[in-house]
Amino acid sequence: MLQKLQNHLNATFPFLNGKKLLLATSGGVDSMVMADLFQKLKYQIALAHCNFQLRGLESFGDQKFVQDYADTHTIPVFTTLFDTKGFAEDYKLSTQVAARELRYNWFYELLENEKFDYLLTAHHADDNIETFLINLIRGTGMDGLTGIPEQNRQVIRPLLIFSRTEIEAYAEENNITWCEDSSNASDKYLRNKIRHDIVPVLKELNPNFPASFQKTLNYLQEAQVMVEDAAIMVYQQVAKESDDVINFDLKKLKQLPNYHSYLYQWLKEYGFSAWEDIYELTDAQSGKQIFSKNYRLLKDRNFLILEEIKEVATPVYFINSIESDVKIPLNLIICKADDISTSKNTIIFVDEDAIQFPLVIRKWQEGDYFYPSGMNGKKKLSKYFKDEKMSLIDKENTWLLCSDDQIVWVIGKRSDQRFIATKTTTNIIQLELQ
Repeated sequence: MLQKLQNHLNATFPFLNGKKLLLATSGGVDSMVMADLFQKLKYQIALAHCNFQLRGLESFGDQKFVQDYADTHTIPVFTTLFDTKGFAEDYKLSTQVAARELRYNWFYELLENEKFDYLLTAHHADDNIETFLINLIRGTGMDGLTGIPEQNRQVIRPLLIFSRTEIEAYAEENNITWCEDSSNASDKYLRNKIRHDIVPVLKELNPNFPASFQKTLNYLQEAQVMVEDAAIMVYQQVAKESDDVINFDLKKLKQLPNYHSYLYQWLKEYGFSAWEDIYELTDAQSGKQIFSKNYRLLKDRNFLILEEIKEVATPVYFINSIESDVKIPLNLIICKADDISTSKNTIIFVDEDAIQFPLVIRKWQEGDYFYPSGMNGKKKLSKYFKDEKMSLIDKENTWLLCSDDQIVWVIGKRSDQRFIATKTTTNIIQLELQ
């Protein structure tokens, strides 16, 4: 087993040599075997143990066992206590999900604060089988059927090539002691029920089931790679990226057979989960949105628009009469003018006597209206945006120049005729958007 692991590490993770490795250590047989193997292979390791306080004194016994092991073998060790049940209740999570979130948050803190290069966990081949069956029972896409990845950024799972039987045999042959988690005997959790009741039947039906399973997993992983490659090629035809916004062309998207699958591949990394709502968004009214924790997907006429949610207060900027060069939030040049020389959207000429300093630059608000130049009467800004076929994101990115809370200029788009200088105006100010 030692040689097999050494060959695997040399072939798959050669970059681990000389790195600081943090080993997630529960005290169970798999994590203690991992610690033994990496010591014998002369890697630079430390242990990290979480006490979730879910099994009373037994939990503290596991913690002491890991601590004593580290002291005996002169290995650095980090331990922590979690109020797992309290955390689960506060955030309405299952105990298992709460424990996972707590431990990985802590692991990542240790990686950063203690300057470790990688975290190693002791997941093995049987964990892969159980995870596959859990996902199959609950319903999943191909992602859930490709098994536990050997590496997720800084997290590496070097024992996935070994079965539980191999690990336990190695422990017995090398006189490695470990802690037996009493909760593993209970069928309270789905994983344990699969481990005790389903996997043994599969192995009885096919004694070579673990090897057959691994072969199937390899095929699924290869198929997943092809899916991802196809998704990338089609993405280049359908999507356009600009200023941290991604626009998906709905006409091109809906010409694709099974375009729902492409949307899933493109959007899954952004934290979305309401997939049926997302698929229905393609035919929804403009303005409808779907949110994940950090992103929103907006239906806008001919596009689906993906944008990161930026929760910041809407700022207001003031321009005094003595300013000539404004840099924030836009580049504006302000100067006196002798006459009206152009009518570009990026330049306006205003009557200095009609405006009141300080001028204000702000975002639009519901109820805003102005008197568009070239038109008779006033118009709600929301109606103007609609007539101009501006998307929600375009509207949110539009700035207004105001005088005493009256709109002087929808900057870069349309001026208000009440403030525009004429040929008879004597005091003219030119404002130019750079």
